[in-house]
Amino acid sequence: QVQPVESGGGPVEAGGSLRLSCEAPGYHYIMSCMAWFRQIPGKEREGVASINVDSGETYYVDSVKGRFTISQDNAENMVQLQLNSLKPEAPAPYYCGAEKGDCLSGAWSSKFMYHSWGPGTQVSVSS
Repeated sequence: QVQPVESGGGPVEAGGSLRLSCEAPGYHYIMSCMAWFRQIPGKEREGVASINVDSGETYYVDSVKGRFTISQDNAENMVQLQLNSLKPEAPAPYYCGAEKGDCLSGAWSSKFMYHSWGPGTQVSVSS
């Protein structure tokens, strides 16, 4: 499988928005789970949102519900993450993870579920 590639990160002011994209050829024609993670400095890689490519079912960590939206564009082999109402935080990379099989409601946020990762795209939110 080709590794995912993220894009769309950058600097933004608190309250602003960003749209991240993950291109993952090969994962949009099979049953798979695509997810976005972030890694704030000094902390573990944290699951932010995931989507079942087959059903479109989505999952979110509580801290981003109502602000972030994960979606997919199968024609472009891409998964997007819309980040709205961003809060000030230290610069952090956002990673796209991909795995064959459905996202599991109890496991999608575990980094150990995914064996294919992109190099990340940096998001920096200033106050």
